[in-house]
Amino acid sequence: MAIEPRIGLLVGREWSFPPAFIDAVAKRQSGVVAEYIKLDATHMAQQVPYTLIIDRISHEVGFYRTFLKHATRMGVTVVNNPFMWSADDKFYDATMAVQLGVAHPKTMVLPNKDYIAGISHAESLRNLSYPLDWARVAKHIGFPCVLKDAHGGGWRDVYICQSMDELMTHYNSSGTLTMVVQEFVKWDQYVRCMVLGREHVLPMPYDPGARAYIPDAGYLSKEVEDRCVRDALTLCRGLGYDMNTVEFAVKDGIPYAIDFMNPAPDMDINSLTPSYFEWVVTHMTDLAIKLATAPRPTTLTGPPIGSN
Repeated sequence: MAIEPRIGLLVGREWSFPPAFIDAVAKRQSGVVAEYIKLDATHMAQQVPYTLIIDRISHEVGFYRTFLKHATRMGVTVVNNPFMWSADDKFYDATMAVQLGVAHPKTMVLPNKDYIAGISHAESLRNLSYPLDWARVAKHIGFPCVLKDAHGGGWRDVYICQSMDELMTHYNSSGTLTMVVQEFVKWDQYVRCMVLGREHVLPMPYDPGARAYIPDAGYLSKEVEDRCVRDALTLCRGLGYDMNTVEFAVKDGIPYAIDFMNPAPDMDINSLTPSYFEWVVTHMTDLAIKLATAPRPTTLTGPPIGSN
């Protein structure tokens, strides 16, 4: 039985975007209702009373991720696709960028330093070369380099390494994390692009050191900004994400995609600044009403490479 268009919002510890979004949907008077989801123990094949769910927190709450996969099976459109999100990592992203022709720093994924109890190099890891050929890694990537968690976010477990000693020190303390090592791009400019609906892009100048946006309409040349917009759309369409940020380090006029595994991007007014926040709320409202009234089936994986 068809249900009326309803948007369910799944949130964590954020206080500015959710009420602003719910209020914006209500003011449109489109016949679509947006509200916070309330979840409890869920039985198999249980109906989900939403046509669209916007996911802002399942990367931190395992029950939510499992529920969202169930919801897609029951015909609900989920932003972002929980199957793609579960499979996504920074090394996958690097390979995809290369395939799609987007500039990306050289990147290698490293075997874990440590493993869960019961794993031994001699018996459990017979397919793994040991010890690791660090000379080959250093030759390919060079110094300085960036060591970071392949599945991390929020600048956690990110290290700028100036030498092999520093690289080894941080790698040896990485525990069971899967780390990638990446060429360091000493940028002239840095920009974070908010991408919504695989259609709309807002390039926002950003200071990684201060972790702050810089409202400056003339920060990028038109040529560089156009390329950032084009490349950001290419990457988000490749991932199948309707809500994401793509970060570019611009060097010598070339935007290098540094990080685009942000499918629950920061949308807080205090960090975005009011002007960027208003753009996000408006375009998320457009997207949500569109998907709630004309649902898009959520597939088990992202779209084929290069598709729209």
